[in-house]
Amino acid sequence: MTILITGANGMLGHDLQQVLSGRSVTALGRADLDVTDRDAVDSAVVGHRVVINCAAYTRVDDAESDEDAAFAVNAMGAGYLAESAALNGAKLIQLSTDYVFDGTATTPYPEGASRNPVSAYGRTKAEGERLALELNPDGTSILRTAWLYGAHGPNFPKTMMRLAAANDTLNVVDDQRGQPTWTLDVARRIAAMLDADVPPGIYHATNSGTTTWFEFAQEVFRRAGLDPARIHPIPSAQFPRPAPRPAYSVLGHDAWSTVGLAPMRDWTDAFTDAVAQGVLDT
Repeated sequence: MTILITGANGMLGHDLQQVLSGRSVTALGRADLDVTDRDAVDSAVVGHRVVINCAAYTRVDDAESDEDAAFAVNAMGAGYLAESAALNGAKLIQLSTDYVFDGTATTPYPEGASRNPVSAYGRTKAEGERLALELNPDGTSILRTAWLYGAHGPNFPKTMMRLAAANDTLNVVDDQRGQPTWTLDVARRIAAMLDADVPPGIYHATNSGTTTWFEFAQEVFRRAGLDPARIHPIPSAQFPRPAPRPAYSVLGHDAWSTVGLAPMRDWTDAFTDAVAQGVLDT
């Protein structure tokens, strides 16, 4: 099995290279492959049986004023990769996000829930899903994830540690609920998908359980030996951002049982292992 990883220098891309190190992998970062260049994409996909698209415009707030740039990467890039994968008889695993939903639900979003993005970033990722499924219908798997953190990039736990060193107290929003997800667990789930030869479809790759950003920050402090009482809960209205955030980003995991895989483990168990592996190191 020959595997192409795009966006290979990001958090997930780094972990994928680690998990798939014993396989035939081509890992291309942004400097190696511009996914908005159709010809470059066509050349890169040739000879691969699986394409894992981690390339993305992820600057959520910037996308509000630069939606065209986000669309080029998140939508058109996904479409080019899907089209090239189809022409070469390759599978595509398209990474996506909870931002394709509006966050108004009160129960976990099932894999088949209608997309209703409320931000520019969400719109571009939703269109990337649509194009990937349309242009490679027999070979595309959409893998939605959320609240990612990992060792190889900026993330919420590291941000909390940096702010803790400079501030006596911190204010963290407590009215957004989701599933902190370790990128190494997502990489392992992708490897399991390849091993199980799962059929095309939509899957939710988030750690199980739920929490809020405030509660997650408290857990970060506890694991670091800091006083969680230094963190104060605030509503999102007191921390305005250019892009609206989904208030409820909990994704359901029913699709895994249909392909013989269990849902990913609880986020607290994953975070324990991530801390042991240095995810809090700044």
